[in-house]
Amino acid sequence: MGSCTIGPMPTRRLARAVDASAPHAVSGLPDGRRLGAHLAMGAGMVRAAERAREIGADSLQLFADNPTAWRRRAELPAELPAFRAKVAELGLGPLAIHAAYLVNLAGPDEDLFERSLGVLTRELAVAPAYGAQFVNVHVGSHRGAGVEAGVARVADGVARVLAGTPAGPDAATLVLENSAGGGDGLGTSVDELARILDAIAARDVVAGRVGLCLDTAHLWGAGVAIDTAEGVDALLDSIASRIGLERIVMIHLNDSRAAFGSRVDRHQHLAAGEIGSDGLARFLTHPALAHVAYYLETPGMDEGFDAVNMARARDLAAGVRPAPLPPEALNMRGSRARAAGPD
Repeated sequence: MGSCTIGPMPTRRLARAVDASAPHAVSGLPDGRRLGAHLAMGAGMVRAAERAREIGADSLQLFADNPTAWRRRAELPAELPAFRAKVAELGLGPLAIHAAYLVNLAGPDEDLFERSLGVLTRELAVAPAYGAQFVNVHVGSHRGAGVEAGVARVADGVARVLAGTPAGPDAATLVLENSAGGGDGLGTSVDELARILDAIAARDVVAGRVGLCLDTAHLWGAGVAIDTAEGVDALLDSIASRIGLERIVMIHLNDSRAAFGSRVDRHQHLAAGEIGSDGLARFLTHPALAHVAYYLETPGMDEGFDAVNMARARDLAAGVRPAPLPPEALNMRGSRARAAGPD
């Protein structure tokens, strides 16, 4: 920040002040990797696509509908054709839809399970209309039923959802996201993720229709040591031998406020949390992850910190340690509190 002193100010002004001192990105990530962010739709879909390009994003993650409600809109948004045209014009992709938070494929409650299947089927069904290549969903919680029961439940659910949505060149990949482990969350380790994928395969689901998303903050909360390059390498070696690195199609690149192994999911600005620079930089530059799309879910994304964290990600990829952020920036809410935009 140089000699400038920042006192109390609204977060938008704070973000602009931080961003103004950051070096401007002049190139993308190594090997042509795609870096995007989860952006709010409150100002409209076209505006979100324009904002992605303004902050130097190559791709975009969004909600296709209200992430905290079971009810899905009956019709596609009127703005969707203009959004598709803008995305094509700007060359954004791959597009990812983040499924509703309520979806739980792993739990024993029959009513919630059926509702989850309905919502997730709808998300996959509308994905081609958005031009989305991925539909990302949390693996879910077994709610005390145990890992074995949860794994079987997820496999049954995935098989039913995919059976209810046509395959084809425009079909989105269903992407399962690892858990920090709180509240009986499933998918906290390479072993659990492998067991889930094995169980899905046993139900005759084509492997190419299901991928994995690694959320770095969730890995840290689950007790996976990724704060060093060596730790990241060890994790990826384990995935390579047990699952196959080609199954990783997305990375949610987030630092963490939570203590290591706490089973808590609390996202933080890049290189400003408990994971730090070394591990996050290795995720961005590991040679075996050149095929992966990266998406930021860091705090304050709709308050100007989307640009700040994009710049910090590019610094990390270039081997530059981002400058410390002011204290006011470190206690912000998460990035995804806003629902999908207006119909």
